[in-house]
Amino acid sequence: MVGHRRGELPHLGILSAVGDPGPVAALDYVRRLHAVVDELVAPLTARHGPRLACRAGCAGCCVDELTVFEVEAERIRVEFPEVLASAPGPAGRCALLDEGGRCRVYTARPYVCRTQGLPLRWAESGVERRDICPMNEAVGSVEALDAAACWTLGPFEQRLQAVQAARDGGVGRRVALRALFGG
Repeated sequence: MVGHRRGELPHLGILSAVGDPGPVAALDYVRRLHAVVDELVAPLTARHGPRLACRAGCAGCCVDELTVFEVEAERIRVEFPEVLASAPGPAGRCALLDEGGRCRVYTARPYVCRTQGLPLRWAESGVERRDICPMNEAVGSVEALDAAACWTLGPFEQRLQAVQAARDGGVGRRVALRALFGG
């Protein structure tokens, strides 16, 4: 999916008014969506990289309270059954972390994990909001950054929500990452 520019949302297929795309198509969609997100995040990571504290082993944002849509949880189930058959990480931290704080399912990590740490922007009640992980405040004032220097929340979350809605009839089922273990 090389060649997509930030702000340009590529067509990822399967979403239509036809109904449930089925588990295989939904999984393929999530994989393609993750690949596009990774491609679009790369220039931001390169731009801010030297000032970001986020590195392998940094797990400040990786907490038990994280939930993901069922369609993303399914990717982890399919691609990392051996991890889910092992013991989860310690309570309070993301269950998917190893002893060193590294993600054991990194290639299938959820969308939220792919954008964590970057300067974020979103609209709330018609007002632009911005935030960044406190560990990454060395980036400088997030408000002073131009919009292109921030990851815009919304478009990809909406796509995940739509594919999840197609799978579960609009329920929007979410799964706690810790709940993936032992099942």
